[in-house]
Order: sequence, then structure tokens, then C-alpha cells
Amino acid sequence: MTLDIHSRKPEAKPAKQSESFAETALRLGGASYDEAHRTGVVDHADDEVEALFSAEYQTVNSPIHRAVWGKQVATSGFEVTPMTQNESVSRVVTQSLAVVRKHCDNGTLLGEDGKIAASVLAELGSVGYWGLLVDTKYGGSGATMRQFAEMITQMAMIDPTVAGLASVHGCIGAVDPVRSFGSEEQKSRFLPKLADGRRLSAFALTEPCAGSDMTALRTHAVLDGDEYVVNGEKLFITNVIPGRTIGLVCKIDGKPSVLIVDLPFCCDEHFQLKKYGIYALRRAHNVGIIFRDFRVPAANLLTPVQGDGLTIAYHGLNLGRVALCANAAGAMRMMLAEMLPWGKFRQTYGKSIDKRELVRRRIGRMAGLIVACDALTAWGAGLLDQGYRGEMECIVAKIFGSEAQKEAAIELFMKTHGGRSFLAGHLFGDNVHDFLAPCIYEGEGEMLGMAFLKSLVKHHGKKFFEPIGRTLGSMGTTKLNPINPKHVWALKGPLTRYSMWFAKQKLVSAKWTPASISNAAASNERLSQHTRFAQRYLSRSGMTISRNMVKYQLTLADRQCRMSAMSSDVQNAVVILVTSLYARASKDVVTQSAADAVCRELRRRLTGEAPSDGDFRQVTQLGSMIVEKGWTEIGNVRAGKIMMPYE
Repeated sequence: MTLDIHSRKPEAKPAKQSESFAETALRLGGASYDEAHRTGVVDHADDEVEALFSAEYQTVNSPIHRAVWGKQVATSGFEVTPMTQNESVSRVVTQSLAVVRKHCDNGTLLGEDGKIAASVLAELGSVGYWGLLVDTKYGGSGATMRQFAEMITQMAMIDPTVAGLASVHGCIGAVDPVRSFGSEEQKSRFLPKLADGRRLSAFALTEPCAGSDMTALRTHAVLDGDEYVVNGEKLFITNVIPGRTIGLVCKIDGKPSVLIVDLPFCCDEHFQLKKYGIYALRRAHNVGIIFRDFRVPAANLLTPVQGDGLTIAYHGLNLGRVALCANAAGAMRMMLAEMLPWGKFRQTYGKSIDKRELVRRRIGRMAGLIVACDALTAWGAGLLDQGYRGEMECIVAKIFGSEAQKEAAIELFMKTHGGRSFLAGHLFGDNVHDFLAPCIYEGEGEMLGMAFLKSLVKHHGKKFFEPIGRTLGSMGTTKLNPINPKHVWALKGPLTRYSMWFAKQKLVSAKWTPASISNAAASNERLSQHTRFAQRYLSRSGMTISRNMVKYQLTLADRQCRMSAMSSDVQNAVVILVTSLYARASKDVVTQSAADAVCRELRRRLTGEAPSDGDFRQVTQLGSMIVEKGWTEIGNVRAGKIMMPYE
């Protein structure tokens, strides 16, 4: 993190001129040289990812960054634009949904090993499911991320695992690395077979000692003639069996790199699978991979114009984060669809529980979480389609989607179904681990929250804090002494610039452009209030964050709880803004009410207020509306049979 260098003594080892400021700050702040260097590598990789995007689509010009630090903010940056339709994509989606629905109905979705049957995967390939994100030039459908994400939600309403496999294959598997960073020769060689399902793919990044810290990679490859010789081990790799194609992240000449690897069709002394018991993803193949002098053609190395293997990894992860939120929106629809018939059936003291206030609150709360996930999915995917990097926006979608699904599964779904939740064959009992595991997929939530804050403060820190830190460092100190004339004189420029920024923040109010929503729902005053609250909150967040940077200085890097709290607050405000604008554009009364319910809850988190009787009344009335009249958003979901019905 780019923070003011202050309060700690530097190590004896001098700074190199080429090191990043983040590396310098941590080194002078007392961190080990290795930790500082690793942080510098990640910071440099982040800069290289930024360089892939045009200036107007980089992080400093993203909607969230502008909302927090800017004085003129376009509300349209948080609105969801209508999705364009593509006949060929729609046909693939319709046929893919029909394939999975048919196999679910016939009991043939799973093979004898309990995994999604190979015949189902092949049939999906025949209708174009695996090629949705592949350009038509290479045999795919050329779907936008928005179209793909909507498909993920629809598929998750039938089977979340099949939906997740599409995300693994297209977003973080081999498809995105090749289509985004491959040469024309590599695209022509790999994409057609990835599009038609002859080769399904995975992304091999995680290792026994490398997960969130991607600089700890040990798997390495050495060039030998026209081949690379790979040695190392990968862990928790989804969608891997012999015959798959993977994007393999490994070190080449000490630098993170990506090789596209066609795995052989059987294990041998050079390629082995490491199997283990794992509860999540039990219907998909999730294994480790061991390479011993495994040979890969040198022509399979991806060589991005900017960056290295970390650049490639970061790019695909953003797509995967949006897809996770989309999957959560579909999975929660399944839960809600099962809660309604159970609520009518189950009675306590002679009254069905769907008439009870607590159950109706749960139903209303579930609807609110679904609408928020829909909004974040459409918004995040839309920004990616426009060309934005979308780092912070995709992180918000991932964290909220995974946490919402966790809450929905435990607090709303399980508690409503009681002991029957744990029966074999019950939606909760059979899938509880899959409902919880997304909290760590594509980056564990709290770690991602700190990455979000780092991205948010990076430019501000470089602009105002880095000059102060570097000047002090050149003077052999890490602490400003305000009565030392040398310090005051040397820092007069940086301190003046920061003071001018601070004064502007205090004196000049941020101005947001009006929402572009034109239908009648835009006049929904409660949703409009949520929009205005979120705008004000975001505009004030920059000052709050900057004050904490001044207060904690270098120690902020070690105050993970404070970083997480600041990050969470900004994220909650973003969710309120996106969800309220999304619902204001909807004509569905239940959708509007559901958005109101979730926005009320998030506002209370930010203000610390207790729920009022009006809050309870609003969410329970929403639940009553769904119980009595249904909701179009779950109309196509088939609920399972009630287990162990009583007479």
C-alpha cells in the first residue's frame, strides 16, 4: 500500500532505485526484506495490468474511484444499461439449459462416480455451451460478459455445478488466457477445441504454499531445446482429469509465467493426479497435479505485451468474480423456491410457518439478496464489456455474492427447513459446502477486501504521501519533525499540495449527475433516498480514508482489521447505490421492494442504527407479497419434493 513513511526505523539494507514505493514503505516500516520485495512484485504486476487498458478505463477512472475521490461524478457509471440480445447466443443458452434440465429430470446428470457425467459435458459441447466466450472466428458464440453472466444465473437455477464449470472453463480456465493474451497461432490451435468441448479447461495456480501470496510459487519450468521441462505441484484445481487443457502458472527464469498445457490422457511418471477427500465441488473433479520433468512445447508459452503470468491471472480472475455473483443469484433462487412450498406445508401450533413474521422476514431478506446480486452481476459484467479493468467493481460483486449466498444458506434456508435440511437428498444437506465455499474462491473475501482498499488508495497515496515518504527517506529518517527547519523546508511542496487537497475536500461539495432512469419506477422515493444516501457516503469516504492514512501511516499496513472495516463500508455503499439504481429501472414491484429491503439493511450497517418497526414491517410485507402472489424471478425454478412429510 502506498503510505507515508513514518515512525519506524529502516533496515540496514539500502533501497534499490527500481523498487516500488510499496516495497520501500514496507521495508522502511520494519517488514522483512523478503516481504517487502514480494509486495513490490505484486505492486509491479498490478501496474502492468493497468497498462493493458486505455487510460479512460483504468482504475483511477473507474466508477468507484471517481465516486470516492472525484468532485464531479457520473451517476451513469453505476447504472445498468439494457443488455443487447444475440440470436446465436440465445439459442446456445436455451439449448444448454434444456440439456441440463432433461438430465436432471431423467436422473442422468451424474455418472457412477457421482460427478457430472462425461456424456452430459459432451452433449453440452455439441450445443455450444463451452464456446460462449470464444469468438465466432474460432468456433464459439462470441458472447459478451453480460450475456454469459446472465446464462450463469439461469443455469445455476437448475444446477450450480454445471454453471460453475462454465465459469472455470471460460473465465479462469484456458479460454480467457488464450483469447486475451495468446498469439494468433495459439488462438487458432487451442480455441476451436476449447469451444466445442473436445478439451475442457482449468487454471492451475494454487500450490501447497501459494494461494493469496502468488509470489510464493515453487512450480518452475526450464527451457530445454524447444520444450519446457516442468517440475512442481498444484493443489485444489477444479475441472482436472487426464485429457484436459490447463493454464499452468509457473516460474520461468524466476518470473511468473503461463503455459497452456494439454494434459495426457493417462497418468505416467511425469504427470500424476493427487486425489484427496474434499466436500466442496464434490460433483466436479477437484484434484492436485504433480509434475516431474513434464515436457511442454515452448510454443505454448503465453507472452503478453505487458506484464507476466500474474498479469494473466489477475485478468481472468475478474471475470470469475462476476460469474461467482451470478451463480449465487441463481442458487439463492433455488433456495427461495424451496422455502415457499415448505412454508405452506410446515405447521406449528396449527398455523403454517409462512404466516409467521420471522419466516416472512427470511423470505423478504432472501429476495433482497437476490436482487442485489442481480444488480452487481449486470453492472460488473457491463463494465467489463465496456472495456473497464473493473478490479474494484468485480471484487465488490464477488464478496457480496459469496457472503449473501452464505447468509442465505445458513440463516434463511437452513433455519427455515430445520432438521430436514440435513437429510441426504435435501438441497441444503447435499450442497451446503458448495454454498459456503465461494467465500474463498477467486480470493478469500477479507483478503480481497484489503486488495480493494489498496486499489482505492493507491493513486491518492502516490500523489500525496509518496513524495513525503521519499523525501524523509532521502534524509535518513522516517519521521517528520515539525520543529526541524530542514524537514519543514524540504517538505514544503508535498505538504502544501496535500493541504490544498484537504481544504478542497472540506469546502467543495461533490456533484453527481442525475440518474438517467426514465420509467415510472424512478420516482420511487424510498429507492431515490437510498441512491442519494450512497452518493453522499461515497463522496465523504475519501476524506475518511485519507485521515486514517495520516493517523496510522505505515502501521495501517499491519492494521488489517481497520483496513477491512474501511473497505467494507465503501463496498456496502456501492451495493446500495447499484441496487437502488437497478431497482428504479425495474417495473416489477417485488423487485423494487426487495431492493428497498436490502438497502435498508446495508444502510443500518453504515449508520449503526437499530432496525425500526417500519424496517421490520417493510421486509415482512415483502415476504407476504411473495408468499401470496409469487415472484416472476423464481417462476421457472422447480422446487424439490418435501422430504419426510407428516400425515
